[in-house]
Amino acid sequence: MQNTKTSSSQLNRPSLEAFKLAEKTGVHIILNNIRSAQNIGSIFRTADAFNVKKIFITGISAIPPHKEILKTALGATESVVWEYHENAVLLIQTLKSKGEKIYAIEQTSNSILLQDFTYNSESIITIIMGNEVDGVDQNLIDLCDGSIEIPQFGTKHSLNVAVSTGIVLWHFMNQILQKNENLK
Repeated sequence: MQNTKTSSSQLNRPSLEAFKLAEKTGVHIILNNIRSAQNIGSIFRTADAFNVKKIFITGISAIPPHKEILKTALGATESVVWEYHENAVLLIQTLKSKGEKIYAIEQTSNSILLQDFTYNSESIITIIMGNEVDGVDQNLIDLCDGSIEIPQFGTKHSLNVAVSTGIVLWHFMNQILQKNENLK
């Protein structure tokens, strides 16, 4: 059996208009104080791939149409809904008042290992991704319903923020796919 690469035209990607109208996963992402605009662009692209509902950009993070975001987002700033909020604390308080569960993606004393975290696709969940050097601020962790930790086995015990976002989103998507498969 030949294993031939799928062409772009064979992927049946939706148009921008169709994508915007399509139902999204119940995932929000808060990007707090992300220093690298390229990381932000990469997260936009990943959010598009995993059909994320919305990205909230906070603090010192760059916002579109910053050229470094656009360079790595490859158009995803047009397909993924986003908002800027200067104050992450006020944003989290607002989202919690609407019933959203908020989780920091961070190594903490009581973090849940990612493989042990069950994503409830029936409600909206918000994940907070923090600064590339300092991670998620403690004052934001204090407002969260919990922390999710990606297990790591090397010497660095840290991952690039865009990579971490992709890993967490894939974990959520994998659970959605398995649930849908079980419903068949």
